[in-house]
Amino acid sequence: MSTLRWKQPGQPDVVCPGKPLGGKKLGMGHWRFRWTGLLVLLICGSAQAQPRLEIAAQSTQESLGPHTAYFHDTDGSADLTAALAHLSEQRFKPLPNGDASFGFQTGAFWFHATLLNRNPAEQRWLLVQDYALSDEIDVYARYPDGRLVHYTGGDSHPFEQRSIRYRHPNFWLNLPVDTPVQLFVRVESQSSMQVPLSLYTPTAFTELARNSELGIGIYYGILLALFFYNLVLWLALRDASYFWYLFHISAFGLVLFTLNGLGFEYFWSHSAWLADKSVPLSICLAQIGMQQFARKFLDLRQRWPRGDRVSLGLIAFFVLLGVASTQLPYHIATPVASAAVLLSIAWIAAITIAVMHTGYRPAKVFLLAWAMFLLGTAVFVALAFGLLPKTFITEYGVQIGSALEMLLLSVALGYRYAALRNENERIVGNAKIQLEQEVQLRTAELRSALDQLEEAHLRLREFSRHDGLTDLYNRTHFREAFEQLLSQARNTRQPISLLMIDLDHFKRINDTYGHLVGDDCLRWTSNTLAEALEPYNALLARFGGEEFIAALPNLGPVQARAVAEELRQRLRQRPCHSGEFDISISASIGVHSVDVEAKNSIDSALQVADQALYAAKAEGRDCVRTL
Repeated sequence: MSTLRWKQPGQPDVVCPGKPLGGKKLGMGHWRFRWTGLLVLLICGSAQAQPRLEIAAQSTQESLGPHTAYFHDTDGSADLTAALAHLSEQRFKPLPNGDASFGFQTGAFWFHATLLNRNPAEQRWLLVQDYALSDEIDVYARYPDGRLVHYTGGDSHPFEQRSIRYRHPNFWLNLPVDTPVQLFVRVESQSSMQVPLSLYTPTAFTELARNSELGIGIYYGILLALFFYNLVLWLALRDASYFWYLFHISAFGLVLFTLNGLGFEYFWSHSAWLADKSVPLSICLAQIGMQQFARKFLDLRQRWPRGDRVSLGLIAFFVLLGVASTQLPYHIATPVASAAVLLSIAWIAAITIAVMHTGYRPAKVFLLAWAMFLLGTAVFVALAFGLLPKTFITEYGVQIGSALEMLLLSVALGYRYAALRNENERIVGNAKIQLEQEVQLRTAELRSALDQLEEAHLRLREFSRHDGLTDLYNRTHFREAFEQLLSQARNTRQPISLLMIDLDHFKRINDTYGHLVGDDCLRWTSNTLAEALEPYNALLARFGGEEFIAALPNLGPVQARAVAEELRQRLRQRPCHSGEFDISISASIGVHSVDVEAKNSIDSALQVADQALYAAKAEGRDCVRTL
């Protein structure tokens, strides 16, 4: 305005009628100011229709909502003179049910109230806007003697310029006793338009701030305790679920830190850019952590692959939105992120119910523990869009919901531990009874059937010679049998060769499809090798992991290499079928023809074959090499 001298944000600008600014005459600005004063006096009569706020003699705090009228300046161009004109034209409307929550809106909002202080002990009051994210706030106090006091604030101004170092914008007002004061508040913000205004005496505000900081401190103390507890579990167990839970806790704590105004107070008090961007960024990070944690906890990839792909799509969306929010205007990025939270919450509820119907019992615990948190988040988002009025429950719904979630999850974990302990005790008790019965039965059998014992011993020995997964001979039996074959080859002077076979990139198969699919691939490979080597009277065994070994009696180096090439091609001809997957298998094969004239040990022959195998792997895999 031309009648005001602008000073530092948060500091009052006082203009008195008839007094020049800076020792100069006001000229036309002076006359405009006088007309503004006259206009104010003219509209005082119309303003009487609006109930003014009379502060009782013993009152220490007052809410301005029931006594406040508002006007929506859609293009944000109106100054105080225009606002006074709109007030005289009765374009200011009472707040709906005294609630100043309008959701995401363009332009600026003007609020007007008449204050009459009847408390002679308190003439200095603190005006507090109980919402931390407004960008620009202008407060005008008009006194009957013509004085006009102006304050500016909001998170587009440095934090230390606030009247009180507090997370919510605040302004000192001087309210003389029995003197009506016209109050105008202009708010313009890209954030949600929430302007709950309250007056406090210094003592009442001290109590409010103390209680508020205590509650916030307790809440963040719980978050920190939960963070470090799960951090220890993650470091000990290396379970990805704990990592993503830690990620979600950290990002969610940042969301609340930002929404409560603490981020602007402690982290970026001089950066309006970060004050804006931290809101959509922290929301996106929290949703990424929440979706990823839900995927891991519910084992979504195995239990519902299609739902898992949708969850991955949501994660990708929040990643892109987080990156884009650094460039998009706040009034676009934040509403989109806030609305997407509702979609994210609904999807987590849907996948939890879907997995629960598959019989996965932990999903019930997950749904119970997160229900309150999801409800609190939904209430908070609805408040941001103006769908719900601003109350204690709606404003702090996220904190209440997340605290209940932590409590329920702790109770669920305690119940799970107790159930497991009782189940273990029952199993041990039953095992003792069964063991006693089994001992008695076996004793009777041993006394009456020694022949059956011998037969069982032979069967057990035969079983110990085979690999449990592939049903091939194991490594121990191979060494014993190969030693006999090598001795026969030396006596008859017939050649004998070794094939060392290793599946290519088998770890990638396990990591991609899981160990159960990997087991199917090993069984398929063993069957293929056994079928191909049957005409050669080969001794085939699983050497360990994804390695196989074969001894070819009566075959020299040329023939052994041909057989190895035949095996390699057999494996490449058709894929392994495991459930819905078709997995291509290839192998690297090392060939060694043993010198029967030399008196080398079995270990030496195996070492040479192994070196040939490593040569095949080093030269690109899926090939045959001979040393």
